[in-house]
Amino acid sequence: MISLPRLYAILDRSCFPDQESLLGCAKELIAGGVTLLQYRNKKDNAQVILDEALALKRAAGASVKLIMNDRADLCLATGYDGVHVGQDDLSPESARKVVGQHLWLGVSTHNPDQVREADQTSADYIAIGPVYPTSSKTNPDPVIGLDGVRQARSLTRKPLVAIGGITRANCRAVIAAGADSVAVISDLLREPRKSAEEFFRILG
Repeated sequence: MISLPRLYAILDRSCFPDQESLLGCAKELIAGGVTLLQYRNKKDNAQVILDEALALKRAAGASVKLIMNDRADLCLATGYDGVHVGQDDLSPESARKVVGQHLWLGVSTHNPDQVREADQTSADYIAIGPVYPTSSKTNPDPVIGLDGVRQARSLTRKPLVAIGGITRANCRAVIAAGADSVAVISDLLREPRKSAEEFFRILG
């Protein structure tokens, strides 16, 4: 079973005006102790995603695990460490066929049925959310709250990543509810290094 760091940082391309600012944020996060980064780009074409993902890999160095959002093919092409799929993307088993047995595979879930289903797949970890209201998705799924995290915890022994509206103010409660790791986008954008360091200090 894989071991997840407490903080799972997500770099969402839509949050950055250009590649330079994305890479700058990544370097700051890594300086702040981040060892797991997901690159999420839902707006650009495959060539742009490929080029940017490779630039991120060069900037990150060898000590950071990089996860590609959605695209199992580009995960393989860039030499990333894993892929994360949502409910509307490739199925976990289809993604597994593309990336093979050794790369990490994560899957997003939003309710108990989806958690049960994901638990039966070869996914290495399961993401559950949104725990709190979130601004990073245009049509977010219903908020599940801490009870949703507790319920998800009871349904799987796989590592559990909580996502959605998680901040330094509420992250401890999310871990206490049973999450192994918290995925964060917005609360890492301002002063990324300092924010990451504070997350790690709070999460212990």
